[in-house]
Amino acid sequence: MSLRAAAMFACFALSACAQWINHPTPGIPRTAAGRPDLNAPPPKLADGKPDLSGIWVRVPPKDYPGGANFGNTVTFYMAPGTDAPLLPWAAELLRKRRYDDLGGGRPSEHCLPHGVIGAMLPNTPFKIAHTPGVTFLLYEQLNQYRQIFTDGRSLPEDPNPAWWGYSIGHWEGGDFVVETGGFNDKTWLDDSGYPHTEAMRSIERFHRTSFGHMDLEVTIDDPKAYTRPWSVRIPLALMADTEMIEDVCDNEKDARHFKAK
Repeated sequence: MSLRAAAMFACFALSACAQWINHPTPGIPRTAAGRPDLNAPPPKLADGKPDLSGIWVRVPPKDYPGGANFGNTVTFYMAPGTDAPLLPWAAELLRKRRYDDLGGGRPSEHCLPHGVIGAMLPNTPFKIAHTPGVTFLLYEQLNQYRQIFTDGRSLPEDPNPAWWGYSIGHWEGGDFVVETGGFNDKTWLDDSGYPHTEAMRSIERFHRTSFGHMDLEVTIDDPKAYTRPWSVRIPLALMADTEMIEDVCDNEKDARHFKAK
């Protein structure tokens, strides 16, 4: 059972629920039956640009075997016939993480961030919120966030490496384009263990195709880990008439059960 499903079950089991699991989204277009009209045209911001605001979740990969979180790997979202062209050292590290360690040791096991791409792949939602000069991405999982500055600044030239890097955004037609650099090398690009280095740059393109649907294309450019840039395309669906729930990771709770040898 997923975290959200478990929370909803617990909510319904109580006479009063502290979470806004079921709450009508203000201003949402609706059908004659009162249901959200997810095929309605995408909304606009005051300046005429597409409004990406809302709670979004990735659409499961086509023909994936099943399971709440199965599909948290970049390979499911690559175009047919494409791959992530790893350099030899990176291919060996991926092999070790995937087959020797069976995915164990990923940062999220210790309440650390998924990072770019990886944060979009779990079956948990995130919220986009526009404000003047900065757009926020608020992740339900682990209660984390990103700031995407739209005030005209450039990426920092010599940044202190960060888990989420440093992000700036601009519009190209109907696409919100996010450029990010200044990463540390501690995150995995997905749960199977695709690595990256501090040289990585990412470009994310958000394109809202209707009120309830959006495409996210992510391009990874890391010449120290890959022979060329490569991309994934992640379809997103709007979660209407709900809100995000608190998700706190109680780090290292089991450490007290281990005995020193």
